[in-house]
Amino acid sequence: MRLSPLVARAALGVSPAELDGAVFGLEELWGREASQIREGLEDASTWEQRFALTDALLARRIVEGPAVDAEVGWAWRRIVASQGVVKVEGLATEVGWSRKRLWARFQAQIGLPPKRAADLVRFDHAVHRLTAGERATLVAAECGYADQSHLNRDIVARTGATPVTVVGDPWLEVDGVAWSD
Repeated sequence: MRLSPLVARAALGVSPAELDGAVFGLEELWGREASQIREGLEDASTWEQRFALTDALLARRIVEGPAVDAEVGWAWRRIVASQGVVKVEGLATEVGWSRKRLWARFQAQIGLPPKRAADLVRFDHAVHRLTAGERATLVAAECGYADQSHLNRDIVARTGATPVTVVGDPWLEVDGVAWSD
């Protein structure tokens, strides 16, 4: 399941920052509600019913859970719109916060600092462009990398695969639209 960072905290019931690097069972996050959803999923006879039940649960949790600050949501949408090529200082100025305040609030609510979020969005966008058959030199230049070698090193560091082999990885097939809400 892929959740937008803007709704992850509400859906999960805790800030993604609290989950960083750890594995939790659903019972640890949701308590008794996890048992109830498990029973409902077991009782459902079709995948359509299971997906509808899951959608309804997540929609309810998102509405009832804490929303991110408007400024944090705006900063996230700017990161996505810029395809990860944005300066954190500029975002802070645009929302009327100090860089330090934006960094702290973004980290607490989204689960990672804005610079790291921008780097991941930029990487995701670049790899999807490579998968679409675009030349690595063009992708590197247009996605804010210093050069093709910088893009190549980033791909290897994040995936353990070379740029040539990463374009065939199945994780790229999960989403048709990167970072949608």
